[in-house]
Amino acid sequence: MVINPHKLGVHKILSKIPLNALFNAPSKARLAKAVNIADLRLCAKQRAHKMVFDYLDAGADDEISLRRGKDAYSELEMHYHVLSGLQPPLDLSTKIFGHDVKLPFFACPTAGNRMFHTDGEAAAARAGERMGTLYGLSSLATTGIEEICKYHTGPKVFQLYVWKDRELVKEVLAKAKEGGFNALALTVDFTWYGNRERDIRNGFTIPPNYSISQMVEAIRKPAWTYDFLSSDPYTYACIKEDVPADSLASFVNSQINPAFDWKDAEWLLGEWGGPAALKGVVRPDDAIKGVETGFSTMWVSNHGARQLETSPATIDVLPSIREAVGPDVEIIMDGGVQRGTDICKALALGADSVGVGKPYLWGLAAGGEEGVFRALEILRIELDRAMGLVGTGTVDDLKKRGPGLIKRRGTSVRDYPDVYAAERGYGGGIV
Repeated sequence: MVINPHKLGVHKILSKIPLNALFNAPSKARLAKAVNIADLRLCAKQRAHKMVFDYLDAGADDEISLRRGKDAYSELEMHYHVLSGLQPPLDLSTKIFGHDVKLPFFACPTAGNRMFHTDGEAAAARAGERMGTLYGLSSLATTGIEEICKYHTGPKVFQLYVWKDRELVKEVLAKAKEGGFNALALTVDFTWYGNRERDIRNGFTIPPNYSISQMVEAIRKPAWTYDFLSSDPYTYACIKEDVPADSLASFVNSQINPAFDWKDAEWLLGEWGGPAALKGVVRPDDAIKGVETGFSTMWVSNHGARQLETSPATIDVLPSIREAVGPDVEIIMDGGVQRGTDICKALALGADSVGVGKPYLWGLAAGGEEGVFRALEILRIELDRAMGLVGTGTVDDLKKRGPGLIKRRGTSVRDYPDVYAAERGYGGGIV
């Protein structure tokens, strides 16, 4: 047995010594000064262990898709109307999975949130409740379904991977139904594990392997480290709460089913019996097949550019997916979103709603619930401003008039003109 601080019970001692506020004071001050999502990224980088930040920040292989997914928005110009007679604040409400929400964007389901901050998924759920929008929970969450439902009483989507064990799938689906989840999202672009080379270089493990380099980094990031050492060890609480995350990692790898096909998806829909999204679609023919199979929603996504390198930017393929499935099929899109203008462009080009991943996770890593809320609030303000300036007063109006508002141009070196752009995260997930 490998000895580590949690197995020695260090967290039980440190949890009774409330020093978190002291260690987090500098992070709180930085968070208060954050102006945009790129600022939140830097706040997260300063607070989180390098291994953890790079896990969150990275893409696959050479990170071409990661940079492209973000930069693609800069090639889309917004040709706005004037004298539209609008007054702020605008009505940003819409429906997602048939349920009323106050915002057309939401926090995507992402694995292992307690890795970034001890409040984990609970922080994101509470922030989503405050904003009045949908919340997405991953089946590899480190907070359980029952707990999440205490913090978020509104519409929720439960994300599921392509597992081999059908009994496990039934068990997890039953928990989600009992927990009041309104919709299911089947992630279909995770049949192999993507090559994240930053993780390899950093020796990424859950929990940390306590190498010299990792311990030195832990000393440099006291807020994250005290958070980690004074909290209970991670578990993948939606699957097996009594199994620690490090032991469950091999179980998860053994459960991913590359052979999962359309027939399996049809069986899954029968077991769920409610609204369901096919998450990971980038091709029109797959979208059509998904609708024919019985999915109510197409979720255009490339897994945050963390899987197949040189997969397309989702904003680039979005119009073709909308054209393929027609006007009545719900479409969610995620990928590369870092500005309210990005959300505005996605809604204009065919999305009914937009998922955000890295922005709210940077906020979480930077400052827990308040960091997530700050990320969502920044995007809300930016979207409100963008819709007002483009001349559309509601989400429905933006979707109806959208194609005529967005025009493509070529990339320019002037898009990121100053030498500090890379430091601020512009141009992609570069370190």
